[in-house]
Amino acid sequence: MDVVVLLFLTSGLFLGWSLGANDAANVFGTAVGTRMVQFTTAAVVCSIFVVLGAVLSGSGAAHTLGKLGSVNALAGSFMAAFSAALTVYWMTRLGLPVSTSQAIVGAIIGWNLFSGSITDTNALFKILGTWVACPLLAGLIAAPLYKLTRIFLKRAKFHLLRLDAYTRAALIFAGAFGSYSLGANNIANVMGVFVPVSPFTDFNIAGMLTFTGIQQLFLIGAVAIGVGVFTYSKKVMLTVGDGLMPLSPVAAWVVVIAHSIVLFLFASEGLEHLLASGGLPTIPLVPVSSSQAVVGAVIGIGLLKGGKNIQWKILGSIGAGWVTTPIISAVVCFVALFFLQNVFNQQVYREVHYSLMPAAMDKAVKLGLPAEDLKDLESQTFKSASKFRAAVRKQTFLSKPQESKVLYYAEISRTSITPEVLGTIDRDWLGEERSKALDSLSGRTFTYKWQLSESLSAKSDLWKSLKETTANKTYNKQIKSKLDYLHRTFAIDD
Repeated sequence: MDVVVLLFLTSGLFLGWSLGANDAANVFGTAVGTRMVQFTTAAVVCSIFVVLGAVLSGSGAAHTLGKLGSVNALAGSFMAAFSAALTVYWMTRLGLPVSTSQAIVGAIIGWNLFSGSITDTNALFKILGTWVACPLLAGLIAAPLYKLTRIFLKRAKFHLLRLDAYTRAALIFAGAFGSYSLGANNIANVMGVFVPVSPFTDFNIAGMLTFTGIQQLFLIGAVAIGVGVFTYSKKVMLTVGDGLMPLSPVAAWVVVIAHSIVLFLFASEGLEHLLASGGLPTIPLVPVSSSQAVVGAVIGIGLLKGGKNIQWKILGSIGAGWVTTPIISAVVCFVALFFLQNVFNQQVYREVHYSLMPAAMDKAVKLGLPAEDLKDLESQTFKSASKFRAAVRKQTFLSKPQESKVLYYAEISRTSITPEVLGTIDRDWLGEERSKALDSLSGRTFTYKWQLSESLSAKSDLWKSLKETTANKTYNKQIKSKLDYLHRTFAIDD
């Protein structure tokens, strides 16, 4: 692997380290703060299960983060991750349990502004919604769970020594579950910006197991998280575990369990598939803030007790950190990208061109879009999504869905289905029938993404997305993932 690639990946490792230093407090802070679990034990358990969660279940939340903005150059990914890591590091130095999710979202928006890319408002509002829902949900889970646990322990009448032993074991178990959930949900924050430009390739282990390039990327990020846990997390653990509100060992266990459930709900592809198959509303797979989850759980228990022991001043400082984190990260990223591009001469983004060529104009007519209003833009080429959108808005008024369609059909993404590259594709993952449909396009070149998608759909129904319903959500996501794989694999330069 190129040394430059490794150098750029170091910012992801720095962000992973920062997350481990800060967010491990959300898993074991209450246990360490109440002196029920030693810091060394907490660090070992946390590190092991963070790695497992990241590698085995980390892909779900990364998908939504990628929709917010697709950082398409390695140097840009480096700076987005570095800006988020620097912001989290500053907050960690202050002892504040800030949100790594907010930091990376701010950094991606900073990159979008610098590159002229359009921030997906649907994805952004979905993420912002979880920032509100996450602490509320954690508090709603923690309060009744604490009440039920107290009732159970009162009726069980355990001996104090036995209760102490059970509580320590329960805290370690809860910490392991929380660490797994943290890895599964928050690895998207650490390495999500590198997914579109991942330098790793899939490889088979003993012909039985495929270790994907994304899993390799998540593995090194998870290891960095583990290093952060060991080297710098103790101060923040004590802030969460004792500073916000004094917690009993039982309350500490409830906080970790409530926090872990929330993170798991927003990261589990299996749960999403189960709900979708039953025709039920699904929970968005979003990298939520573990800091917000644990603070919400603590406040939930505090309010149940009357709110007298809550340190509102500390809560105010934490809240201020949550508000300022994405803003600081976005500004740092924007300014740093300017220096990286103009001082160090690095390509921090690849221009994505947009053009309403005849094929795209014909598509607009078929879709009932106001093609006549866009006639003056035909065959003009725009070097960014924001410039193209501004030109469209000068010509006509479009609703948000119409605007999204025009942007999609005008985006140039050249692909060439060459026999040489066809021999390298992962046919097991694509499936036999889909692979045959792709083989039938050998030698063809496409200008737009939708042209490749429609050509494949004409060859096989298995390449078609199903009508948008809750039950079909998971299947359509799989189709999109396979199409994205083809666009990356067969992409050619303009």
